[in-house]
Amino acid sequence: MSPAGRKGKLTGSRNYNPQEIEQKWLDAWKNDRIYSLKDSRKTKKYYALEMFPYPSGEPHMGHARNYTIGDVIARVYSRMGYNVLHPIGYDAFGLPAENAAIKSGIHPKESTMANIEKMRQALQRMAITYDFENEIITSEPDYYRWTQWLFLLFYRMGLAEKKEAPVNWCDSCQTVLANEQVIGGQCERCDSQVRKRVLSQWFFKITDYAQRLIDDMSIIEKGWPERVLTIQKNWIGRSEGARVVFKLAGTEKEAKKEIPVFTTRPDTLFGVTFFILAAEHPLIDEIVTDPEYKKNIEEIRGIISKQTDIERGSAEIEKIGCFTGRYVINPLNGEKVPVWIANYVLIEYGTGAVMAVPAHDSRDFEFAKKYGIKIREVISPDGKCHGKLENAYTGEGIMINSGQFSALPSEKGKKEIISYLEANKIGSPDINFKLKDWLISRQRYWGAPIPVVYCQKCGTVAVSEEKLPVLLPYNVDFKPTGLSPLAYSDDFVNTECPTCGGPAKRETDTMDTFVCSSWYFLRYCSPDCDSAAFDLDKVKCWMPVDQYIGGIEHATMHLIYARFFTKVLYDAKLVDFVEPFSKYYPHGVVTLGGQKMSKSKGNIVNPSEIYNKFGADTLRLYILFIGPADSMVDWSDTGAEGSNRFLKRFWKIISDNIDTIESSGLLNAESLGGADEGLPAVFEKIQEKLKNDFKSKKLSGTEKELYRKLHQTIKKATNDILERFNFNTAISSIMELVNLMYKYNDEAKGSSKNTELLYEVSLKAIMLLSPIAPFITEELYSHFGFNASIHRAGWPGYDGEIAKADLVTVVFQVNGKVRDKAQMQAGSPAKELEEAALSSERINQFIQGKEIIKKITVPDKLVNIVIKN
Repeated sequence: MSPAGRKGKLTGSRNYNPQEIEQKWLDAWKNDRIYSLKDSRKTKKYYALEMFPYPSGEPHMGHARNYTIGDVIARVYSRMGYNVLHPIGYDAFGLPAENAAIKSGIHPKESTMANIEKMRQALQRMAITYDFENEIITSEPDYYRWTQWLFLLFYRMGLAEKKEAPVNWCDSCQTVLANEQVIGGQCERCDSQVRKRVLSQWFFKITDYAQRLIDDMSIIEKGWPERVLTIQKNWIGRSEGARVVFKLAGTEKEAKKEIPVFTTRPDTLFGVTFFILAAEHPLIDEIVTDPEYKKNIEEIRGIISKQTDIERGSAEIEKIGCFTGRYVINPLNGEKVPVWIANYVLIEYGTGAVMAVPAHDSRDFEFAKKYGIKIREVISPDGKCHGKLENAYTGEGIMINSGQFSALPSEKGKKEIISYLEANKIGSPDINFKLKDWLISRQRYWGAPIPVVYCQKCGTVAVSEEKLPVLLPYNVDFKPTGLSPLAYSDDFVNTECPTCGGPAKRETDTMDTFVCSSWYFLRYCSPDCDSAAFDLDKVKCWMPVDQYIGGIEHATMHLIYARFFTKVLYDAKLVDFVEPFSKYYPHGVVTLGGQKMSKSKGNIVNPSEIYNKFGADTLRLYILFIGPADSMVDWSDTGAEGSNRFLKRFWKIISDNIDTIESSGLLNAESLGGADEGLPAVFEKIQEKLKNDFKSKKLSGTEKELYRKLHQTIKKATNDILERFNFNTAISSIMELVNLMYKYNDEAKGSSKNTELLYEVSLKAIMLLSPIAPFITEELYSHFGFNASIHRAGWPGYDGEIAKADLVTVVFQVNGKVRDKAQMQAGSPAKELEEAALSSERINQFIQGKEIIKKITVPDKLVNIVIKN
């Protein structure tokens, strides 16, 4: 049942009391299920999605910004006639929730569910249009059952494998981290230093999809910011070059040992003066036998082991290394080249071996200068030899000191050398990627168990699908020890082999939480489906996501993983699209005092502090008005107070107009009788009459100005919200309309007011503000006597001709500098604008006696007179 005051004649205003109003409508909307925007009667679909939250505590202002942006978009599309899917869920597994539980001493399941309830209440209080009855929680068995099923799918497709590898290890969190979770050599969760460990881990073979992840960017390039795609391209790191085979110098047997390298500069092969192996390269222990060299190597390895991959890859790090006592043979010129180890070569990149060309690589140059290694110039910008080099020359040029390839342009030389390598079977063209396979194993409790068992007879065996989910046991000491807590649970570990029925041990690592978030957008389409991970027909109906919103910090993690998952599912013929998100919008960070808000640093402003004091409408309005949605913004309590003052001002002008309309007798209860959807018929007549009055010039000057401003505001607000995501400028345009309403009321006293104009402008101003400030607008809308909610009313349209300005300000420039301005009729031809500029006294002060070279005119904008100085 809708609240009292929804139905009947126009109702006069009360004082603006946000707490009372907002509680009233929260109760009403819950009864009316106003939060669900799905409507099967509408034929056009729109899937609006914000990245779901980690429930590790109360929501913060970053959450408020993310979800308010998405909420406004979803509301407007719904009111434009779209069937909108706008779901919510919780990324409940993983380190954030587990660390919070460890800190509090409360079991992760209990603390997670308690935090979810806090998050849910806050989102409801902020009036985010989520259908909470259909939410998903990734830590619930009905969800992670299907996460495990997807793991088995990857396993069957050869995309999940267990292998030994050096991994990023956080001693504080006592777990492995993916490369993407190491920021500046530190754990992204706790800021502790990360080190390397060699462990046997489960990986997803994302590298098999590296090229497709790049190629398919063409599908989404119009809907994704270029900077995000550039970040992903750089992370994937595609390089074209050559695979070159060096052979170990030594005995006849040793000479058969091949050590391939990848290089993007095969044109510099004649400049190789030393050869580098990564400190972790397994070949070192095999080929170095001399005790003295082994001792030096171990000393250097000890130093390098304390450096992170980020540090080692930095151009600024001091280069260190040592000679191994061994040599390799350059396949092009037969030279013996000394083999070194160095900290700036990583085992993960290429083959873990590098041909060093100090004359043409800055890092090699620095290393060679430090250790007195020969430097040979082989690429010259002018084809001449320059003797002793002060710096490495890294550009293109003419090949010198390069045998039969000398005098060739380096670009041509690359191709010819690759052809030579291929013809002589000592190399081939090659493509390399920086992207590494996705490490999904975690030595932590709070995650989805990996559905694999180990049998002495059968080896590694996948759990059968009918036995899913492999349940995460509750009674486990979840404090981290470096070994998965599940390893200490005999009831969990000991099981039967699915193949032979004999005794077996379960895998005790759990899955990275990014696995859970790589497919949740599909589950939203059918959250109650019990027979599959998702209903294929419903996924076909809703996917791909039309608009995805979330932080840019996920560009190299979640966004790449979700794209990878979707491509695998496409190959498995489970979906008919290859990209999950048609459009992606990265919102900016909310800071406090210039610092990113952080619970650990104690500089947090919780949304509840604001909505408990000023109301949720103030919070929503300010978080959108504070600045461009994609920029970093600094929170200000003073700014929130300013937004609250605007809402009070809005309340007053609309309430005053309601009183004026009511006292005029313009409308009566019968005419407002109301349909379930849309506006009363009388309002349609008012709109048509005002449009005709405007076009037939029956409106007075101030009436015309206000009516035109209404249409301009609808046009600008709609455009800014849906096309540009410029919510702050949309709000500014509404504020300008409100200012003009006040001006009109001040100038048109008493009976001289056009009540029909007041009715349309007031009602449409409410409608424009309603997706941003849903409570105050619902209350004011009800005062107009409508039966249905404003949030079910159609979105207001505008007349493009009426929205055109009568006058525009045209800037007059001389040689690009502004010298004068003038008000001109909108749409004036270029000749008239130029004549006006030339007749300007100020312009003539600058052009008198000078030769005019040309005139540059931008209609309705500027005239630039270019003169000869």
